[in-house]
Amino acid sequence: MAETRSHSHPHRARAIAALWKALAGRRLSSLWGLSRIIGPLVHRFSRRERQVTEINLREAYPEQDEAGRRRLARASLTHSAATMLELGFAWMGDPARVEASILAVHGRELLDVARAEGRGVIVLAPHFGNWEVLNFWLSGHFPFTAMYEPPKIAELDAVTRQGRERMGASLVPTNPRGVAALLKALKRCEAIGILPDQEPDWGSGVFAPFYGRPAYTATLLPKLVARTEARVVTGVARRVSGRGFELHFLAADERVYATDERESATGVNACVEAAIALDPAQYQWEYKRYRKVVEEQQGHPRHPEFRLY
Repeated sequence: MAETRSHSHPHRARAIAALWKALAGRRLSSLWGLSRIIGPLVHRFSRRERQVTEINLREAYPEQDEAGRRRLARASLTHSAATMLELGFAWMGDPARVEASILAVHGRELLDVARAEGRGVIVLAPHFGNWEVLNFWLSGHFPFTAMYEPPKIAELDAVTRQGRERMGASLVPTNPRGVAALLKALKRCEAIGILPDQEPDWGSGVFAPFYGRPAYTATLLPKLVARTEARVVTGVARRVSGRGFELHFLAADERVYATDERESATGVNACVEAAIALDPAQYQWEYKRYRKVVEEQQGHPRHPEFRLY
């Protein structure tokens, strides 16, 4: 996982934190209404988000016509706007309200059975729906550890950390010390969270197919599985627009347990695809998932010095 550099923007940070606090008490239907205004504006005026989203959708759904992909791009950016507006709700809202917004939990037995067998659980949490609501629920119902990168705006670190830890989650850094903490949590038969759809730094991944095209994918998972015999589950919080969320825990593609790193990474990407299939509009398509492929094609040098393991 690539390191994020933080920069100081105190005035911007105060404004963002104040906005989140103001939105924390709003109804989800109100936040969804705002996102339906903001999303189309982002699609129209933010060239970078629109282009990356549409390029990724073209790779994922080549059989769909251009107009259909454009509609899906607008819907995806609307859901991304909703996620940003809901951060205050997830991090600062009354815990009882956040819990009540979770309308159903599908597949919880996958977590319970693994822990009953004396195994840790690795939850693959792609950028789908509202992953902060997923973190809220997991950390409130299980001993839960997740890797954490400080936000790009340094002054938002305290707000972000407090929001993610308030239900008991343990956050660890994205470095070898953090990996050691994940291993210890799994050996205690606890749950950990991993973002499976971020490109790692050179040296910490392999190319594996994602919607049929090679994508540089982290190889941390097979190392954790091999050393702990943990079970792997995909988890998402699917937005029920304006009403709340439904959590879905899906059994992982069996290839994630392979000792071959590329085979395991292929299984990880298949897990992400299975989650996206629940509602493709709720996936954050504006992330440059194929960036390392482009770097490779353009002959950019690799920099393997930073490794997570």
